[in-house]
Amino acid sequence: MAPTWLTEDEQRAWRAYLRAQTMLAVQLSRQLQADSGLSLPEYEVLVHLSEAPEGRLRPFQLGSDLGWEQSRLSHQLSRMARRGFVAREECPGDARGALVVLTAAGRDAITSAAPGHAAAVRRLVFDPLDPAQCAAFGSVFEAMIDAADGGGAADPTAKAEAGPDPAAKAEAGPDPAA
Repeated sequence: MAPTWLTEDEQRAWRAYLRAQTMLAVQLSRQLQADSGLSLPEYEVLVHLSEAPEGRLRPFQLGSDLGWEQSRLSHQLSRMARRGFVAREECPGDARGALVVLTAAGRDAITSAAPGHAAAVRRLVFDPLDPAQCAAFGSVFEAMIDAADGGGAADPTAKAEAGPDPAAKAEAGPDPAA
């Protein structure tokens, strides 16, 4: 079966998404570090814990919510525990289980960081969009999340059209418009 390549419009949209994702991560990371001394991964963990009942989650739930592997989560939580943002506690009713708990220092950190982070997200993501684009933005990402989570179309290539051979593209060098 011959590969199905992206159309020019799909390729343009995909490259714009990748570029935006990279640029936003860099800008938001810089903002958090400069304003609060937090990394973006620390902020993500603190958000999830601050929204959990009593600021407590089982590690497997936190990892699942973040989409992280166990190893990444374990290393991140160890670094955050050293900074005093989280603690590990035994899980009542499960002697082998543990809970990740938001500490007072962690709650102070997220409370302090959130307003500046929200302002940066608004400035970088939502202010450039009109209301229709904002609504479409949410719908587009919800559809992509659904597809990535297994709820997408049975044949995701059904609408794709054949595009250029990537070997020929690689030989020609990078697209200056990309």
